[in-house]
Amino acid sequence: MIELREHYQEILDSLGEAAKIAGREPSDITLMAVSKTRTYQEMLDLYSCGQLLFGENRVQEVQEKVPLARPEGMRLHLIGHLQSNKAKKAVELFDGIDSVDSLKLAKKIEGYLSRPFPILLELKTAQEESKSGFSSEDELFSALDVIMQSTYLQVRGLMTIGPLDGDEKMVRTAFSRLRKAYDAVQKRFAPPSFDTLSMGMSSDYRLAIEEGSNLVRIGTKLFGKRG
Repeated sequence: MIELREHYQEILDSLGEAAKIAGREPSDITLMAVSKTRTYQEMLDLYSCGQLLFGENRVQEVQEKVPLARPEGMRLHLIGHLQSNKAKKAVELFDGIDSVDSLKLAKKIEGYLSRPFPILLELKTAQEESKSGFSSEDELFSALDVIMQSTYLQVRGLMTIGPLDGDEKMVRTAFSRLRKAYDAVQKRFAPPSFDTLSMGMSSDYRLAIEEGSNLVRIGTKLFGKRG
């Protein structure tokens, strides 16, 4: 618990420093704690430090480890690829889905909703086979033409995962591309409450903040290396 608290404070300090270097306010940056493969007790320990937003990759893992009755203010978002056949369960378990990567999936999620539900649309900015996301800006915009007519889906922003094995130039190029897409969506669609640019993880969050990210997803630097 002491080590986790120390890591948490170190990350907050680092985010604040990165924001200042980029000419931004530390309060502009939201930290998502990526708790995949971690225990619910570890999540509670981090919650007791003041962390509210958590990200998980798999529906089944959350179903098995996280109770539906969670502490006040704790928010849980899905950040991994979601299969259409698990959309119903995802809507029940999560407070938001940050990895909507197709119009088909968006429609599936909408079909299970009876309340406003925040989503991020994922753009594929790195050409790695393991990556998911809309393959182009045109595909993204086409999907938005339909999604914006939804009753319950709330498009809060965009998300991407930078190239895992790329050099700094490749990473910056990916993040810059998402920022330009984000600006284009704001100009073309003006979605209400469109305020989230989610990019940057433990290895590249400083670059992401310099390129405009306001939500970074940190796991390893918080909890330590996974087994």
